[in-house]
Amino acid sequence: MKKKNPLTLLIGALLLLMFLALLFCFQVRTTEVAVVTRFGKYSRSFVNEPGLKFRLPLPIEQVYRIDSRISNFERKFEETTTRDAKNIIITVFVGWKVAVPKTFLERFNGDPIKAERDLENLVRNAKNAVIGSYNFSDLVSPDPKQVKFDAVEQDILKVLKGPALESYGISVELVGIKQLGLPESITGKVFERMKAERDRLVKQYNGEGEAKALEIRSDANRRRDELLAKADADALRILGEAEAAASKDYAVFEQRPDLAVFLLQLKALKESLKDRATLILDEKIPPLNLLNTEKAQTPATR
Repeated sequence: MKKKNPLTLLIGALLLLMFLALLFCFQVRTTEVAVVTRFGKYSRSFVNEPGLKFRLPLPIEQVYRIDSRISNFERKFEETTTRDAKNIIITVFVGWKVAVPKTFLERFNGDPIKAERDLENLVRNAKNAVIGSYNFSDLVSPDPKQVKFDAVEQDILKVLKGPALESYGISVELVGIKQLGLPESITGKVFERMKAERDRLVKQYNGEGEAKALEIRSDANRRRDELLAKADADALRILGEAEAAASKDYAVFEQRPDLAVFLLQLKALKESLKDRATLILDEKIPPLNLLNTEKAQTPATR
């Protein structure tokens, strides 16, 4: 009997191990939820447990792999009604993932398309219920502070979370409003309301501007009156000081009127000749008589 080659035996043993590994082992990735069924019924699941796992071979146990990452689901553009009976068109998106593998497997057989089909009805009901509890002005308003998108999204999330987890084994992680539109029948009314709101703001700002302008003008007039009053007071003071000084000079001139006449003529002569003017006048006419040294006499020489 011929001996078998050791290499052939080693390769055969490795192939046998690989075959047994495929029958009794499976790999769970970090992005997966693995659900194991025994004879078609739920046995166990692996959530956030990546690595090598063991099972019984088919047909005893079967492994279902479900994506554990957040999936995005978007509702269609649909019309709904607010609390004050205004119609709007809105699109909502939802982020969800598998939270209870057993429920998800039994309800949808691990099929995410079937899950989103049922989730669509749940989202529609939650959206209509929440939007129906808000007024139209909470969603459409010229004032951004009055828009309550965040509150609406949080309320829809609260309504969805419990039923989705309990009935579908799905955890709804986020809800958002993607688009918001208005039916043609109320678009004109919305524009009229926005125009009225803008007109109100224009009147408000004009009134505030006029009040501010009046305040500025009043302050400017007050400061002008203060400056004029101060200037008048300074002018009266200076005039009084000048009149007092003039009174002293007049007292001296009353004692020597000839000196006063001489100083006035001398001043007039200086003023008339300061620009190198040429005058042809009679030398007897004052103040030119001062230039006649023979006839002119100063008060000091008398």
